[in-house]
Amino acid sequence: MQFGVFTVGDVTVDPTTGREPTEHERIKAMVAIALKAEEVGLDVFATGEHHNPPFVPSSPTTMLGYIAARTERLLLSTATTLITTNDPVKIAEDYAMLQHLSGGRVDLMMGRGNTGPVYPWFGKDIRAGIPLAIENYDLLHRLWREDVVDWKGKYRTPLQSFTSTPRPLDGVPPFVWHGSIRSPEIAEQAAYYGDGFFANHIFWPKEHTQRMIALYRQRYAHYGHGSVDQAIVGLGGQVFMRRNSQDAVREFRPYFDNAPVYGHGPSLEEFTRETPLTVGSPQQVIDRTLGFREYVGDYQRQLFLMDHAGLPLKTVLEQLDLLGEEVVPVLRKEFAALRPAHVPEAPTHAAMVAAAGGAKDSTVHAVDDVTGKAPEGATR
Repeated sequence: MQFGVFTVGDVTVDPTTGREPTEHERIKAMVAIALKAEEVGLDVFATGEHHNPPFVPSSPTTMLGYIAARTERLLLSTATTLITTNDPVKIAEDYAMLQHLSGGRVDLMMGRGNTGPVYPWFGKDIRAGIPLAIENYDLLHRLWREDVVDWKGKYRTPLQSFTSTPRPLDGVPPFVWHGSIRSPEIAEQAAYYGDGFFANHIFWPKEHTQRMIALYRQRYAHYGHGSVDQAIVGLGGQVFMRRNSQDAVREFRPYFDNAPVYGHGPSLEEFTRETPLTVGSPQQVIDRTLGFREYVGDYQRQLFLMDHAGLPLKTVLEQLDLLGEEVVPVLRKEFAALRPAHVPEAPTHAAMVAAAGGAKDSTVHAVDDVTGKAPEGATR
């Protein structure tokens, strides 16, 4: 099972000091969090994608490529890649390039985001959000698996004899998760392709998450990818820890009350009772997280949001120390002991290459438009 952190990259005033970080400070802080995640033994760092204030991660591959150069083991991912407003051709090429640069330490999560105005900014209609997600991913899926693609759809210009470059590393595309908060169509899409399904697991009661994952598992089995308990599931969540639970609640309350995604609604007590948000001691985080398995089954990835709502970098790094030293080692041991042998582990590039029968030369040579043949001496 993989454990890690994800960030939405918000630039938020610290309510205890009144200070707002600059965009530069926030970007550098996200890098520091990723490096700390590797240092404390976490598996994954994931960044969101946003194109509006108060968020800064508009170019995930730029950030992840920089982090790849400064890490050795950390798996780099996205918490959202906007499949609706990004061009599938650009996604295919950008993430294949990142795959090569990182040595295969990359996967990504497709999503529609949570900002309506982004659609017209990129020439799209929000009313076509679900159809865009379906059509664009169908094209992306083909671009990574077919060397030459002829394609025609509704929302972009056709492609004729098109080859996306570079080709995926070792002939194996990055693993894809489909992320959703509330859309069953996305769970269906993930199941159809045999991809992973990632439930945000922050805003809603456990019953909602349970229904979404149950739907995905049932449809995954329906499409013949395996049994319901072999589907690839990931969960999000937010935690805030101090060794004493009362200290955690007292310190986190002003951040919660002013958070862009939490504040000015239900109280902290109501939110922690009705959703997976956990504010307390490391042991409380362990107990709550282990409890997720009771309603979603065995799953493969757990990501925690730890830097939201204006929390200063120093505090976030302290949180990561607790997570890496006291929480994740226990969760690894307990989840591993509970997982049946037939339930798959989290996907990695090495495992996918092995399942494909080994690495393949992924170079594609130019083809003569008249003869349809590659240049003499060119091989795959």
